[in-house]
This record gives sequence, structure tokens and C-alpha cells, in this order.
Amino acid sequence: MMGYLVVFVGAGVGGAIRHGMNIWVARHMGTHFPWHTFLINISGSLVMGLVAGWFVHRSDPTDHIRLFLTTGILGGYTTFSAYSLDAVLLWERQEPLLAALYVGGSVAGAIAGLVFGLWIVRTMMA
Repeated sequence: MMGYLVVFVGAGVGGAIRHGMNIWVARHMGTHFPWHTFLINISGSLVMGLVAGWFVHRSDPTDHIRLFLTTGILGGYTTFSAYSLDAVLLWERQEPLLAALYVGGSVAGAIAGLVFGLWIVRTMMA
């Protein structure tokens, strides 16, 4: 049960950081291109790499620290960081075909899911 609480608090922190980043980027870079999402995905993936690498070299990280930082804060900030980590882990396990299927399937599936969701709502509202 404590794991859920740790993730809940971390996700709130990550979501608040994302909201602040959205506002900051919109003020400084405008909103014509989705710079906010672009930069959040890249920075979140960078931090996930730092955190994952740190955990690999530490012998005693607790599950609660890992959950708070990765699933919580980074998950609230961007799920793209987990996606990136999963893709790299497949690649490092010498599974290039699975990595490519995961990357391509995730992007295509996510876009298709969004289009389908929009279609459902638009059909229901018409």
C-alpha cells in the first residue's frame, strides 16, 4: 500500500513540474510548435537515464525511492521517459526487432488510439 502512496505523491510533484514547464516554454518559445511536449519528453528521458544508471551502480536503493523517482515524479512529468527506457533495454538485450516493433507500435498505436477516441466522441456529439 505504501508503494501506491509513494507513486501518488511523486506523480503529483512530476505533474506540477510539467505544468510549470508548459507555462515557461509557452512564454519563451510560443505555442505554434509543441515545444513543451518535445522538451519535456527529451528532458524526462535524460533524467530517466541518469536515474536508471544511478540505480544500476548503487547496491541499496529501496523500492520506494525507485518508485518515487521513476514511476512517480518522472511518470507524472512524462511517460515518454519510461517508453525510452523500455526501448533501450530491449536494444541492449540484443532484441533489435522487438525494440523496433515496440517503438513503432507504440507511436502508431498511440496515434491510432487518439484518432479513434476523437472519432467516438465526435460521432456521439453529432
